[in-house]
Amino acid sequence: MSLPLRVKMAPGGPEVSRLAYGAWRLLNDEQDADAQRVLALIQTCLDQGITTFDHADIYGGYRCEAAFGAALRASPGLRQRMELVSKCGIMLVDPARPQNRIKHYDYSRQHIIASVENSLRNLATDYLDVLLLHRPSPLLDPDEVAEALRQLVSQGKVRYLGVSNFTPAQLDALASRLDQPLVTNQVELHPLRLEPFLDGTLDQCLQHRISPMAWSPLAGGRLLKGEGGAESRVRAVLSELARKYGAELDQLVYAWLLRHPSRIIPVLGTQRLERITSVAGALSLELDIQDWFAVWSASSGAPVP
Repeated sequence: MSLPLRVKMAPGGPEVSRLAYGAWRLLNDEQDADAQRVLALIQTCLDQGITTFDHADIYGGYRCEAAFGAALRASPGLRQRMELVSKCGIMLVDPARPQNRIKHYDYSRQHIIASVENSLRNLATDYLDVLLLHRPSPLLDPDEVAEALRQLVSQGKVRYLGVSNFTPAQLDALASRLDQPLVTNQVELHPLRLEPFLDGTLDQCLQHRISPMAWSPLAGGRLLKGEGGAESRVRAVLSELARKYGAELDQLVYAWLLRHPSRIIPVLGTQRLERITSVAGALSLELDIQDWFAVWSASSGAPVP
């Protein structure tokens, strides 16, 4: 049984694709910045029903959004076929930001608004479907942040709001100041990182019917080629399941995430068009419950209690 290609991210939230494409590696190969190459990547995603594209101002040394936007300028009709997510708040030490002396976070009203306006210019769009605060800051003032976010929403520059890497308490603190609900929490989530299943992150998403987004679903490639104990144990189980289901290892990892009732939205980051097509096959895999727990137990190194 295949999963639906689309999901409502939250009650009253946007409808997005069940898988999202992450642009953080868009410039790993400088040739990938060519507008026609990016267009081919976008079209491959759209052909597979992947319509949600995940960005951040900092990706690619502050250059990925502009590379993606150049492709949209070359084919502007594509914007209406996709949902654009972007993030703000992290300040990197980078030649593109010479004023940054140290890596830090900035959630001042002025910076949030300026960052979004810059993202809109770079992405060649009038609005973001979803804006995420990229990481929590010890200096984040919920009242000041809420004021900036309300302004962006009222101006039509941002439609929906979310966070990334926030704890449940941090999400609740911000949500208490907003006029509209947060629609997602994007967190690192994969079989080698079980903490979000246990620390209340996914429980909160279930409570509020929020679909979390999962970044680095393959653990940065460690699930496929890592040599640690947990990596080796999980890969051994995945190899057995690959034979059982007639699937690729990465398809099984995505299927493992998709099996969770919070309706996790994995964010894939491959630049290989054939892998994008292959990963979409995870939507047709439904893992047996015992197979799901076999992956869990391999990661933890012990059966569940």
